[in-house]
Amino acid sequence: MNMKTADLCDEFKSELTVCQLEFKSYGKRKRFFGKISTVKVFEDNVLVKKALETIPEGNVLIVDGGGSKRCALLGDQLGEIAVRRKLAGVIINGCIRDTAELAGLDVGIFAIGSNPLRSEKKGKGDQEITVTFGGITWNPGDYVYADEDGVIVSPRAL
Repeated sequence: MNMKTADLCDEFKSELTVCQLEFKSYGKRKRFFGKISTVKVFEDNVLVKKALETIPEGNVLIVDGGGSKRCALLGDQLGEIAVRRKLAGVIINGCIRDTAELAGLDVGIFAIGSNPLRSEKKGKGDQEITVTFGGITWNPGDYVYADEDGVIVSPRAL
């Protein structure tokens, strides 16, 4: 991504929303953007894996994990799926694990923290629904732009 979120905010302020949640960057790609796909789960990453295996190339998976820091929703194996499928990135309102391995993967990975404990595997949650966190309404099909300065969302490609 050549464009910075700060520049996009300067040019398109009235068309976008700035996420109020501060994320840490864990992937090799520090800047990424794409069309939004969503998953809503809680301490269960079965649908995260399913989404990573099925959403279109170039998309960004938005994972609403309810802000839980009690377990990880993504680790190195799921990160490798994102790379193999050429996804732009993953943004998680929750935790990741395998941080050293994720740092070497050519994909954007933003999360609110890390936790070495893996999640449950029950398959509960929802896919491709509107989710809300960080002061943002994340609609499937909208566009997200992420970099070192933050995360912004627009209903159209900027």
